[in-house]
Amino acid sequence: MERSADWMDQARGDLRHAQNDLQDGFYDWACFSAQQAAEKAVKAVFKRHKLEVWGHSIVDLLSALPAHIAVPDELYDMAMELDKGYISTRYPDALPSGSPRTRYSQQEAERFIRYARAILEFCEGLLA
Repeated sequence: MERSADWMDQARGDLRHAQNDLQDGFYDWACFSAQQAAEKAVKAVFKRHKLEVWGHSIVDLLSALPAHIAVPDELYDMAMELDKGYISTRYPDALPSGSPRTRYSQQEAERFIRYARAILEFCEGLLA
C-alpha cells in the first residue's frame, strides 16, 4: 500500500503544531515539531517511490533521494539546522546546562518553521 499521502498529511499537521507552539511560547517544541514536519515530508517522497528509508537526519534523507531528484543547495543548509533540533529540543542532558525550554528563542522557532515549510513545499512539488 502506497502511503505517501498519510506521511505528507502528518508532516502538515506537525507544521501546524509547530506554529501553535510558537504562538504559545513553547519554542523548543516548535523547533522539534518543525524538524518532524520536514523529516516526514521527505519520507513521503520515499514512500511514493516505494523505497524504504531509516533515520531522522533530514540532510541524510535528502542526500539519499533518488538521483533524478535535484535538491536545491539551500534546502541542505536548512536541513542541517533542523537536524540540530532533533534531540536537544527534548532532552536536558543534550545541553551543557539548562532545560530545552529555556534554550530556544522565538527567532529560532520562526526560522525552523520557515525552513520546514520550504522543505515541505519542495516535497509537495515532487508528489504533485
